[in-house]
Amino acid sequence: MSHFLSIEQLSADDIRRLLASAACLKRQRGAHTTQPLAGQTWALIFTKSSTCIRELGGFPMFLSKNDIQLGRGEPIKDTARVLGRMVHGAVIRTFAQQDVIDFAAYSNIPTINALTDDEHPCQILADLLTITEKLGDLPGRRIAFVGDGFSNMTRSWMWAAKRIGFELTVAAPPAYQPPPEFLAALDAPNVTVTADPAQAARGAHVINTDVWLSMGQEDQTDKEREFAGFQVNAALLTNSAPDHIVLHCLPAYRGKEISAEVLELHANTIFQQAENRLHAQKAILVELTG
Repeated sequence: MSHFLSIEQLSADDIRRLLASAACLKRQRGAHTTQPLAGQTWALIFTKSSTCIRELGGFPMFLSKNDIQLGRGEPIKDTARVLGRMVHGAVIRTFAQQDVIDFAAYSNIPTINALTDDEHPCQILADLLTITEKLGDLPGRRIAFVGDGFSNMTRSWMWAAKRIGFELTVAAPPAYQPPPEFLAALDAPNVTVTADPAQAARGAHVINTDVWLSMGQEDQTDKEREFAGFQVNAALLTNSAPDHIVLHCLPAYRGKEISAEVLELHANTIFQQAENRLHAQKAILVELTG
């Protein structure tokens, strides 16, 4: 694996290998016998806000869009060509998926998509790790996503379902469901879409949600009214499997996409999920430098 740009580009074996590596790194935290990034500098390029890590011996170089020429209109391919001669790898959190693809193509260094408008692959690995820790094997599980049906999170969830084979139901208002052309390209009979949250939650082992307004959409307050009835709350969870868990990639807005009661009831799982971002991202770094 040369880059980590999307769940779509991964195979089932890639995902399983990364999850096994993340679980191993989690067990070994604080007692690593090797530091695979020793002597390396990795650029952290964030045009969206983030919190990052350094535990594998490398040196992070944080660059906001105002620290590099991207903030002045330089093409991403030129920034990539410059940084490719200065650092050993790059982690990018930005808006356009094409920017990450172009950076990887022109920089000739390992590139990680830490979030774009199209996908959030690092988060999905953390979520899958959390599910395996809590519930065991993924195949055969029923997972529901309630909220924006075509956000970066749901796109990554749908590709993960196709690759791994678990059953995924996305519940979203009609205007926020995946378009037919995306579902046709996905070609995954184990992924279904509904406008009924109760149907999605029925028998589900995992109920997942995210903010209704993604980064960059904070001023679209009218959008929130369209999600009335799509809150993950105690009433919705009565439809779920008895041993269900609730996931939220955070930050959460209590009283909007998730009730305060449900968040606190499932806080142990949700904050375990947050911790697992560290271990999933470390597994990706190890994979790219191996």
